[in-house]
Amino acid sequence: MKGASTRPWKPTVEQLRAARGGRVPDVIAPGLRVLFCGINPGLYSAAIRHHFGRPGNRFWPVLHAAGFTPRRLTPFEERELPPLGYGITNLFLGASARADEITDEALQNGGRRLERKVRRYGPRFVAVLGVTAYRAAMRRPDARVGLQAERLGGARAWVLPNPSGLNAHYQLGELVRLFQELREAAEAPHLP
Repeated sequence: MKGASTRPWKPTVEQLRAARGGRVPDVIAPGLRVLFCGINPGLYSAAIRHHFGRPGNRFWPVLHAAGFTPRRLTPFEERELPPLGYGITNLFLGASARADEITDEALQNGGRRLERKVRRYGPRFVAVLGVTAYRAAMRRPDARVGLQAERLGGARAWVLPNPSGLNAHYQLGELVRLFQELREAAEAPHLP
């Protein structure tokens, strides 16, 4: 099946349409330093079955620039993350064209699922990529970007901006700085 290989390919318009509601497998392992949690897969990511797959998504460049990876990975190389201590999951499993298509109720269900997953795998930090989605999923209307006071399934909760190219509120340099803060906390010998 296309998308199962490690080589990049570009989905057709028909494949993008067919990807609605599709899923992208978690990239996860026990004891990670950070489990990154996206809102949900976009249609492009679901079509290729790799996280943050759409060209223009800033996740992979920011991850490298913030020091999480020794080189810039592509979505097709996402399986290189767990040996480095990182993983990826999503709050809502089904793909959509836009994150705002997901209801607050669906995000809250995803938040409960995420808590169970975190308890099972035991990452040190969970970084939710999207403050609005975190607020809805965790029922924390006043949450801000950064380390949260509450834990999530036993892990330290951290909120980062959504790295989508559509998120114009955060420029690349600011995203890198915010991701670096998380990396430094995750690498610290003692939790903050």
